[in-house]
Amino acid sequence: MESMGTLHPSTLSTKDLHWRILWDKEACTLCGRCTAVCPVQAIELGVHRKRLVTVPLGIKETPGTAFTVYHGIDQRTDAAFACVGCAMCNMVCPNNAILPVLNEDVDKQRFHINNGGVPRRRGGRRNAPGSFLDQIKFIRISMLTDPALDAGRHEFEMRTLLGRILPPEEALKFSRENGWIPPVREIYPLVIGSMSFGALSPTMWEGLQMGVAYLNEELGMPVRMCTGEGGCPPRLLRSRFLKYVILQIASGYFGWDEIIRALPEMKEDPCAVEIKYGQGAKPGDGGLLMWYKVNSLIARVRGVPPGVSLPSPPTHQTKYSIEESVAKMIQSMYMAWGFRVPVYPKISGTSTALAVLNNLARNPIAAGLAIDGEDGGTGAAYNVSMDHMGHPIASNIRDAYLTLVNIGKQNEIPLFAGGGIGKNGNLGANAAALIMLGASGVQVGKYIMQAAAGCLGSESDRCNICNIGQCPKGITSQDPRLYRRLDPEHVAQRLVDVYLSFDTELKKIVAPLGRSTSLPIGMSDALGITDRSAAERLQIKYVV
Repeated sequence: MESMGTLHPSTLSTKDLHWRILWDKEACTLCGRCTAVCPVQAIELGVHRKRLVTVPLGIKETPGTAFTVYHGIDQRTDAAFACVGCAMCNMVCPNNAILPVLNEDVDKQRFHINNGGVPRRRGGRRNAPGSFLDQIKFIRISMLTDPALDAGRHEFEMRTLLGRILPPEEALKFSRENGWIPPVREIYPLVIGSMSFGALSPTMWEGLQMGVAYLNEELGMPVRMCTGEGGCPPRLLRSRFLKYVILQIASGYFGWDEIIRALPEMKEDPCAVEIKYGQGAKPGDGGLLMWYKVNSLIARVRGVPPGVSLPSPPTHQTKYSIEESVAKMIQSMYMAWGFRVPVYPKISGTSTALAVLNNLARNPIAAGLAIDGEDGGTGAAYNVSMDHMGHPIASNIRDAYLTLVNIGKQNEIPLFAGGGIGKNGNLGANAAALIMLGASGVQVGKYIMQAAAGCLGSESDRCNICNIGQCPKGITSQDPRLYRRLDPEHVAQRLVDVYLSFDTELKKIVAPLGRSTSLPIGMSDALGITDRSAAERLQIKYVV
């Protein structure tokens, strides 16, 4: 047994921790709520010893000491139980007696977390502050010469198309030769990005589906949600709400046995099928659903034993080129639904994106291309992958759009952008900027989690434990004690609020352009930026 006070290279004090717990002894009533709610068990009830010095009353008496014992809150210094700064303890404390505070030195725990030579793997987005999209301004404001619209009085149709839009003469020729033309869906330009059933908790997933159904059936907004890899609940596959869902198939093929078995019983076709080849938050680094998030329900849906880690390889192991993918994957998915459902790939933002796009442009059945930039993602990824790999979405989507312009297919192949949209809360402005750079729509994940469910993660590395199943709000946890904290009806209500506010902001931006019946896709003359090099790179106006 080690003696008290033994020190090791990994021994830490509370001052060395990334987040320190400040505790007020006088205000605390020892109710225990803070220790009960802490998702990482960073604090515990402890016994403290306090020395009291007695002051003599007379000259001949000597000073004495006495010791008293009191109970209080201790912060654990083991890196495995390090505080993540979620502040759930402060939220439940009736007396505001406890609060996590960010340490000034951000490197304190870096070498202690990599136990066993394994780099740190965390959830959430990269820690880079700021956002390039927030620097873009909208400078084309109609005054006298253009037909400006009043966003408060005119009717707007904020819609985009998902699917291959062939020119009329090409569509007629294609129909005569094949007896079929590629299917096209009219959807809302803000798509809920791929967050899988397994990565998200059952209550979070249910709340998002409820909100999407309400937006479609009560408000007439054709909002769509992508499932992410891992399939979806069997009852959804057999319900009429499947038409509001984009099914994703990825390199792990998780959940597809259940989907294929449900095909004969489907009442509706899905909106589309997305084939994921990469994610912007971890390009070249496959996803991983940790074993402690694979409960019996997730295991049954994904067709695996419970309690095993589920890695998704960085690429599809059965396909080694985009040509082979188009020939095998896209065509087979079209065939599964009788060529009624659009099928398109999703790739990481990278310099090779244009090679993928050029190949898709030559194939008349590819329904589009989704590009995920470097700032996106909430899944399990190594820090080195999140912080040092990837491509900014603005320049990548701009290059892709200009490539389509050069070959005359800019109105034929829709591009969908994702990654860091709304990172600082400016969802409407960021989406409008990407649309004017060439995107037909945007995919958003982290913002939806923050706005609809109150995600506590931040760019200062607060919380960001989406990957380990201990989400304090129950958003990304499979533990019933945690996900029961989340009310799916509240999630649905907040999701509706998010879409209504986004709709208003988008209309306020496009109204001065005189656009009420179509999105300003590729309308780059409406954009300006104060960075000269960025203006030259994106081919937009330099303003100062």
